[in-house]
Amino acid sequence: MTTYGVSVLGADLTALAAASDAADRAGFDAVWASEFYTRSGSISMAAMAGSTRQCRIGSSILYGVGRSPLVLATEARDLDELSNGRVILGIGNGTKRMMSDWHGVPDTSAPAVRMEELVTLLRRVWNLHNGPVHHDGRFYTMHLVPTGEVEPPVRDIPIITAGVRPRMCEVAGRVADGLAGHPLFTTKYVEEIVRPAIAKGAAHSERNPADVEVISMVMCSIHDDPLIARRELAQQIAFYSSVRTYETVLDVNGFSAEGRIIREAFAEHNFQAMFDAVTDDMIDAMGVAGTADQVRRGLTRYEGVLDHIMLYAPSVGIAPERVQENIDSLIRECAPGKRPPR
Repeated sequence: MTTYGVSVLGADLTALAAASDAADRAGFDAVWASEFYTRSGSISMAAMAGSTRQCRIGSSILYGVGRSPLVLATEARDLDELSNGRVILGIGNGTKRMMSDWHGVPDTSAPAVRMEELVTLLRRVWNLHNGPVHHDGRFYTMHLVPTGEVEPPVRDIPIITAGVRPRMCEVAGRVADGLAGHPLFTTKYVEEIVRPAIAKGAAHSERNPADVEVISMVMCSIHDDPLIARRELAQQIAFYSSVRTYETVLDVNGFSAEGRIIREAFAEHNFQAMFDAVTDDMIDAMGVAGTADQVRRGLTRYEGVLDHIMLYAPSVGIAPERVQENIDSLIRECAPGKRPPR
């Protein structure tokens, strides 16, 4: 059965914690934190852990680069303790420009291999009771010898890895417990590209692809005026479509021409033209927008395609007050008791 969660944004940590509490009380399966150059995902998760009791607490995503494997492993372990065993560690590289310009990573090659090496190393750190870690890999070096006895972990913290292109999606099948999908994902892209890539990765590691949870953000906007909701969704779609890394999603869905127009407009800093280039077909394929009833019914098309739907409120070009209003609406109107049967 497909479960639902909420990607929680907040003007500050207090608002983020309050929204997480509301989602938990409403019966959502998970709340999700993200990070950017203005917000730490791990600190957000700590605030969420303190304000919730039942739901899973996930990161979508923490940057795998920018932290050493040891720091990432210890942060996750502490967060899992703080939440009484409810953490899902979602990690990703970000785009190559993020890796080089934001985090100062000199070698941005082979991101899939980098992620596979990182996941394997994290699990070795968590199981330090089995013995020292001596690792000289392509991207990471660690020689960690405990100075005393180390207790085994209370549980295995689930790891989900971010992926868009097939090879990065394959990483989840090879080494992770789940895939963190991108907001631009459509049902067509998940069925034709994502799941086959996960199955390929799982076969490589002799694993069952059914054991890999397919999680993805779904952009949603609720407004009494459906045209306003659709416009908000279009602005978020344009923002993501301006990134060449995600070009493959547009191509598979038949939106290559629209993508070129959006990227050209972005290069000219013509944001209005970017937003205007998003077609009705793109809005209908890449998210759900409209009244509360329209959004609830629209979300049913993802059920059975995704294992976990992460409701994600658009924020590009939208006032923070309106973003919060939309998050509140999504929590209230899309809670388990409100959703229609498939």
